[in-house]
Amino acid sequence: MRDVADAGGVSRQAVYDHFGSRAELMVATARYGDEVRGLEERLRGYRAAVSGVERLEAFIEFWGNYIPEIHGIARALLAARESDQAVAAAWDDRMRVVQEACRDIVGRLQRDGMLAPGWSPEEAGEMLWSLLSIGNWENLTLERGWDVSLYVTRMQELTRRAFVRDGG
Repeated sequence: MRDVADAGGVSRQAVYDHFGSRAELMVATARYGDEVRGLEERLRGYRAAVSGVERLEAFIEFWGNYIPEIHGIARALLAARESDQAVAAAWDDRMRVVQEACRDIVGRLQRDGMLAPGWSPEEAGEMLWSLLSIGNWENLTLERGWDVSLYVTRMQELTRRAFVRDGG
């Protein structure tokens, strides 16, 4: 907090007065990063999609292409979250957005009558969130050398087969 105050030319108390806590500062910083990257505009296609299948594909297109841009900060948050509650709060805030999108997608699939048999909406939402994890993206793109476009295409295919009745 002192470093932030010094960089901003304000007192440490002013930073606390504005953000309330280090955790709130971290969350605000992560959200600011999303704002700078045009997150709202980039989510437009996902939000405009009406059917669950369209939303699934649009979200994976967005997320698969967004991860490379946030990968550095994501790695830093992941590395520090175990020992720093403020960092954990910022990470949880970001992942809550992804979890909500996954629940929304699965809910749309269910309303459309397109959720694959055998899945409860809760389990499907959690599994989708897990499949879209940054760790899985790293394994495929960084470790195995997949191009981001291949990751997006294959993840769209995989999730359609897993969660959409008759593979969509």
